[in-house]
Amino acid sequence: MLSPAEVEFFNTNGFLRLEGVFSPGEVDALSNELNAVMEAFGTPGPGWQGPWRKDQQYLSEEEEKRAQLMAMHELQCFSAAWARAVHQPRLVEAIAALIGPEVELHHSTLHAKAPEYGTPFPMHQDYPFYPHENALYLDAIVHVDGADEQNGCLKFLAGSHKLGPLEHIREGSPHLPPDRYRIEDAVSCPGNAGDVVLFSIHTIHGSALNRTNRWRRFVRLGYRNPRNRQLGGQAMGRPGLLVRGVRPPVEGVALDVYGNWTAPRPA
Repeated sequence: MLSPAEVEFFNTNGFLRLEGVFSPGEVDALSNELNAVMEAFGTPGPGWQGPWRKDQQYLSEEEEKRAQLMAMHELQCFSAAWARAVHQPRLVEAIAALIGPEVELHHSTLHAKAPEYGTPFPMHQDYPFYPHENALYLDAIVHVDGADEQNGCLKFLAGSHKLGPLEHIREGSPHLPPDRYRIEDAVSCPGNAGDVVLFSIHTIHGSALNRTNRWRRFVRLGYRNPRNRQLGGQAMGRPGLLVRGVRPPVEGVALDVYGNWTAPRPA
């Protein structure tokens, strides 16, 4: 369970780092199985696109050409270790303290920054990618590797979740105007392997280039209160996995005996 001080910190800043959520043994299993999944199914690419890549605060001209990222979705469908990870008791209880009592897994996504030129992420909210009616949605970033300034740790604009959903530039991947929301104004949030960073779907965040000779692997686990209706985007119309509590009835939304939506989650 979170302490009152941790809840207050999250409510004030819009993010919270939890140390050692996953044990060294759990991290080893997650890392090894993630390596196998990446080798079998992953393909590196240039990562997020858009005019922000020409902004010198993120990438030089040479870095822009060489930057690479590997992304994959729904790791719990590829790995037993990751299927267990989405239920990890300390993680789930911490999330329930902020958005519960029921907690539904919405999605998982790997963000693996390649060595030396691992693609940065411009400042943005996650809301444009899977918008929901309210703030009862958290992203949990699982640190498979340690993260610092050299390999592209998370950076947050503290308190920005209080702004609510913001209009994003839609050319390329959704992002906020780099001249107004600057990565150098953000608070760095380094972490060790096994740590988890929680943040609101409305918290503005980004990360810099990975300049080390090693992969920097994060896995994002998106969790919502099942009463929070999705408005569009990733995994729209797909039931999530209940990891805490019992699914409550929600007006206009129903599941059949096979677990399929019989009515769309309304826009």
